[in-house]
Amino acid sequence: MSSSALINTSSMPRRHNATDYTSPPRLVESDHIRSPKTKFHKSSNTHMNQSIDPRTLTNVITIDGPAGAGKSTLAKRIASELGYAFLDTGAMYRSATWWAIHNAVDMTDREALTESTHSIPLQMKNVDGSLIVQVDSIDVTREIRTPEITNAIKSLDGIPAVREKMVSLQRQIASQAPTVAEGRDMGTVVFPHAKAKIFLEASLEERTRRRARELEGKSIPFNIRELESEIHARDENDRNRAISPLKPAYDALIIDTSAMILDEAQAAIIAHVRKLS
Repeated sequence: MSSSALINTSSMPRRHNATDYTSPPRLVESDHIRSPKTKFHKSSNTHMNQSIDPRTLTNVITIDGPAGAGKSTLAKRIASELGYAFLDTGAMYRSATWWAIHNAVDMTDREALTESTHSIPLQMKNVDGSLIVQVDSIDVTREIRTPEITNAIKSLDGIPAVREKMVSLQRQIASQAPTVAEGRDMGTVVFPHAKAKIFLEASLEERTRRRARELEGKSIPFNIRELESEIHARDENDRNRAISPLKPAYDALIIDTSAMILDEAQAAIIAHVRKLS
């Protein structure tokens, strides 16, 4: 069994080096892909004072987008192809939410939620290509994907002090090795100087179908109408929150994956990365 640690909040692991790649192919635009602008977009979240200067974190590929757009699957594929580390920031927020609920923290108490997040004993590692998430030595890989956690994330991810903690940890992790980071504010806030930024889109209907298949595969019960409503509500919360709203970075490549197979989207991302290298 192959296992590699990604996150351990008690000690930062050493990471592997990136794989070299050459001869970048030309990226051809299509109806599904919109090229990034040339102007650099600077984050407006200047209140976050991090210990690691984000300007030094350039060997990062960011993949942002709403739930079900294909972020995790494509990020893992890209990381594997390029020999990069894979950072699932959504799993980090889900784990913090699970930890708060597990400890009966009042989900309306912002101070208590902040304290809970700062104390989370989180470990994330890849085992034979699958992400394993542990909190306080408890395997929560399956639990953090349940509708209960999904619906509760909004109580936590809009708190400035919580996001500051997460951003700091994410930057520490990415400073260890070349990284593919997926989330909702990777290109706009966490890694504004990333060498390549991708923003994935897909229709609500297609994203609902994808999430339904994911839940079925994990034997997690759901109602399809409720699932679509939950994804729509999450979209609205992510796009309209005051802190780090979901939006493409100014210099991001935008890809609509609604009608694309994974291989097509992966090829477009790899071509874009090589074009910028």
